[in-house]
Amino acid sequence: MLDRAYRQRLEADLSQWQANGVITPATVAAIRGVLPPTGAGLNIPVAMGIVGGLLIAAAFLAFVAAHWVEIARLSRMGILVAGIVASNGLGAWFAHTRRPILADLCASVGAIIFGAGIALVGQMYHLGDDFAGGMLLWATGALCAAALTSSRGALAVALAAASIWTWLRIAEIQDGPHLPFVAFWLAAGALALLWNSRLAAHLVALATLPWWIATATQSILFDLVPFFILANGAALLLGGGLALTATPWQRARDAGGVLSNYGAFLLAGVAAMEVLVANEMLRPGSSHQPAWAIACGVAGTIAAFTVGVLRRQAGAAFAGGAMALMLVAAVVWPLRTLGEPWPAYAVVLGAMLCLVVSGMLDGSRARTVAGWLGIAGVIAGITWAVKGSLLRRSAFLAAAGIVAIAMAAALNRLLPRTET
Repeated sequence: MLDRAYRQRLEADLSQWQANGVITPATVAAIRGVLPPTGAGLNIPVAMGIVGGLLIAAAFLAFVAAHWVEIARLSRMGILVAGIVASNGLGAWFAHTRRPILADLCASVGAIIFGAGIALVGQMYHLGDDFAGGMLLWATGALCAAALTSSRGALAVALAAASIWTWLRIAEIQDGPHLPFVAFWLAAGALALLWNSRLAAHLVALATLPWWIATATQSILFDLVPFFILANGAALLLGGGLALTATPWQRARDAGGVLSNYGAFLLAGVAAMEVLVANEMLRPGSSHQPAWAIACGVAGTIAAFTVGVLRRQAGAAFAGGAMALMLVAAVVWPLRTLGEPWPAYAVVLGAMLCLVVSGMLDGSRARTVAGWLGIAGVIAGITWAVKGSLLRRSAFLAAAGIVAIAMAAALNRLLPRTET
């Protein structure tokens, strides 16, 4: 199904083209005839129904929790099962009557009640104090519900519960990544591809961020190693997403575009944070990154360069350059012994400039915005850092501006001319 916003833009363009005489009315009718029907939108009655359903679900859970002690154990179990069956049964009826949004809501409510039931049953039978295990059970049940009902809401519940589960497990192991979450994430990604849903692709891509953040910050480190690990994760997401966009399958290309956008924003955020906190957190000497994290960053960078070479796609090559410079920055930062880390500043600023150029060449608005935000964050960090000479910083920024203008002149000669 085509995106609703795209259909609105297409209708406006068709009307404008027809008014300008670019295309004939017959062509407009032919284009509209081959377009698939749009799904039901979120109108006011549906929105009110969603709010009502959420309020009823909250009331149900609050009532059960308030009278939990007074209700017999068998009755408690019956109430929880009845709530799950009722919500999914109502969802099936909505699906049969072609009300997909309300059906999705009912499946989501059923997944939430299932999670509440796990917590209440664990309390009732004094089960082991394994909160992370309970979250895994909730996530698995919600994922099964999503697979059976094609509910995006249930998928969101599953990924949220899985994110809490992996955070807890990472806090326990304190040694390396939590790989079982990767298997769960791949299963959720397979559902997103099967549904060919952009919303599901966003949910799956968004779920990668808590895992990388928790993995990078699993121990208190007084240097930039957590940011270096996040930079490797961003490179893997960006490069892996670009690799998916080069596949012959439309579903994989759509999902890859979403994944690469999240990688671009994460890369920009890491660049800004490295500059902002370097003077406070960086210790002179070498910072050792885990080998697996470096391998992820290198793999993402190679994937981007490979797409750029094989498909002759300059945007992907510039994205690979941005990732490569961020990986180089992880080596350059610790080389500082005294004074300002000017080489690291230059490398990070160059990475964000490459990200902007990449987005503009590929026509990726998200990647372009991420690059501009990264440049703004890096410049702000360089300008308003607590330590160092402001005069030297101004000289550095002026030199960087001259280099950027020189690069613009060179690119103007090498790339196809466009109107400015």
